[in-house]
Amino acid sequence: MSNSSYSKTRIMVECAIMIALGTVLAQIKVFEMPNGGSITLLSSVPFIMISLRHGTRWGVLAGFVNSLLQMALGGLWPTPAGTAFAMLLEILLDYVLAFTCLGLASFFAGKPGNRNAFKIAFGTFFVCFLRFCCSFLSGVIVWGSIAEDGIGAVTYSLSYNASYMVPETLLTVAGIVALYNAAPRLFEK
Repeated sequence: MSNSSYSKTRIMVECAIMIALGTVLAQIKVFEMPNGGSITLLSSVPFIMISLRHGTRWGVLAGFVNSLLQMALGGLWPTPAGTAFAMLLEILLDYVLAFTCLGLASFFAGKPGNRNAFKIAFGTFFVCFLRFCCSFLSGVIVWGSIAEDGIGAVTYSLSYNASYMVPETLLTVAGIVALYNAAPRLFEK
């Protein structure tokens, strides 16, 4: 077996383990919202770690697999509009794009070998922010019709999604920084 195929196999096995870990952590919910969304026990950390260790391509692939697993494990909610187009938007915004973007952490954390806790925290924060943006857009476009009278879809989506995504983001950033400070070698290939 060549070094290249051994390395690729090793990365795929590591990704599989991290995807499994992230899937288990996603089931440990500290807080759950009534129409989807929750604060979990650091479930985004394994996907961000894949990106930081092996680059954007592997991170995006792992995030995409995670999005499919999240839907398969009962995370997909029926949309209020009940149309195929609304369901497609929910799948894209609440799952595929939202979880796949976690794999971009490496891109926003700077070049490997030139990273520090601040850059890793920034990359982590930014991908969590992108995930929030996906959920926010879904809240406005797909879920905005369930907003109470006088609130409006934008305000509804902002408050609903911020209520779980802000704490989830803070926990994820704190978890990544704590892990980096405790074992910086985990962030190397």
